[in-house]
Amino acid sequence: MVDQIPAAPAPAAPLIRPTLAFAFGHPAHFIALGAGAGLARQAPGTVGTLWAWASFVVLQPFMSDAGWAVLIGLGTLIGWWACTVTAMHMRIADPGQIVWDEVVAFWLVLWLVSPTGLWGQLVAFGLFRFFDALKFGPMAWADRTFKGFGPRGGFGILLDDFAAAGCTLLVIALWKF
Repeated sequence: MVDQIPAAPAPAAPLIRPTLAFAFGHPAHFIALGAGAGLARQAPGTVGTLWAWASFVVLQPFMSDAGWAVLIGLGTLIGWWACTVTAMHMRIADPGQIVWDEVVAFWLVLWLVSPTGLWGQLVAFGLFRFFDALKFGPMAWADRTFKGFGPRGGFGILLDDFAAAGCTLLVIALWKF
């Protein structure tokens, strides 16, 4: 009897580095990559947060509180789908190029600290980036607990940024108190 040598495992599919063509190739990609903000080679999360800030400033004069609530709510639900699909297509559980999570979470922060001027928004930006980048406490828990592919992973992509938003809002509330 001849011993069979097991076949070598197939090489893993290469990871996808998103391009402009990738971003425009599927509606989920366009949303998850923050309309292209996530394509930034350096600090895509920061670029996505800056995009959120700029779009908030542009939209703010036309939005009521109810409008922001609907936009953030729908943005979260649609973003859950978009982040799930895009992460699966990129073959990475939580790619840094997905920035929709920063966008919708930072919109929430800016909406809840409004009205505030440039300095208040700058403080909110700095705190949000601090909590999002360091991922300790609730951000680490969310990142660890919901890591993976599929709807659970897509939810996790959003959840750690909402935890960062919550910590940002808590610090600002304590500061104002």
